[in-house]
Amino acid sequence: MSLANLGSHWWVILIIVVLLFGAPKLPALAKSMGQSMRIFKNEIKTGKEEDAAAAPVQNVAPVQNAPVQNVAPAQTSAPASADSTGDNTAKS
Repeated sequence: MSLANLGSHWWVILIIVVLLFGAPKLPALAKSMGQSMRIFKNEIKTGKEEDAAAAPVQNVAPVQNAPVQNVAPAQTSAPASADSTGDNTAKS
């Protein structure tokens, strides 16, 4: 596709738009499109500002951990039985 054909495509599109919407409605259509673009740009701008405000601070000094102490492993207890008396002997 050459550049000369590209220009003719825009003319065809413009003629179709004029036929579909009518010449009197085109200024109102252009105004509403401009307002929509302005609102869209403002929303993008405020979204970027909110993202920048919510971003975590990067210049924080790392927290130093306390030295690890040698701790004996926890003692495991025997499994509890269904008997509520605490007697772990088997019943006959």
